[in-house]
Amino acid sequence: MNSWIRRFHRWVSAIFTLSVIATFIALQQKEPLLWMSYVPLAPLALLAITGLYLFALPYANKWRGSASAQRASS
Repeated sequence: MNSWIRRFHRWVSAIFTLSVIATFIALQQKEPLLWMSYVPLAPLALLAITGLYLFALPYANKWRGSASAQRASS
């Protein structure tokens, strides 16, 4: 599951980068498409969720390891 989330995070980051580039292009037009400025928010929200999960993963594993070690010693 962790490798799937890492791969998903990587692909969403590529989509986010492309959406930011598309937004810059759309806003440089004579009649800018203002709704386009909201397009990067969806991949950004997914990046925040998966990034926080990936950030907390080593701490959760450390906590699980110490909790299981305490159960094994008692």
